[in-house]
Amino acid sequence: MSGQEPEIRTDEALLEAHLDGDSSAFPELMGRYKNELLYFLIRFVGSKVGAEDVFQETFLQIHVSGHTFDLKRRFKPWLFTIAANKGRDWHRKHSKRKVMSLSQDVGGDGEGARFIDLMESDTELPDADLITSEQSEGIRAIVDDLPSHLREILLLSYFQQMSYVQIAESLEIPLGTVKSRLHAA
Repeated sequence: MSGQEPEIRTDEALLEAHLDGDSSAFPELMGRYKNELLYFLIRFVGSKVGAEDVFQETFLQIHVSGHTFDLKRRFKPWLFTIAANKGRDWHRKHSKRKVMSLSQDVGGDGEGARFIDLMESDTELPDADLITSEQSEGIRAIVDDLPSHLREILLLSYFQQMSYVQIAESLEIPLGTVKSRLHAA
């Protein structure tokens, strides 16, 4: 049967195979979601290092609790529910640290110097796409400043392209709450 492409297993089939002892299934499942979930977590947690920690904790929880998952349901919403919960835990654990924005004013003498202005860089300033870059930064800052329950809905809807129903199931909240939070965000 050479010449045929190998069958691509669904997420649910990979989890089932992992639970049945297939040692290749779990790494394949992790690899399948590495970029997508890490991107979500970086935006949700606000730190690449924190996102990587939460990613590992998420898949550890999948490994430990995989037997409780109903294989008739979709895996992705369950994965993102666990990731969002782990992300909230990470925020609670690290909320005691005061975070300072690089664009925050420093000095207090009214000159308007910002931390970012004080940092050295050996790269040249970009001379193209400044407007797009500034708009992206502005949007990123606005999303980052949203309360976590609104940021989470926005990230799941727009960046992960989950439907309202999937978000409601993932976060275990009513569909109307999803809609109202998305509207508020």
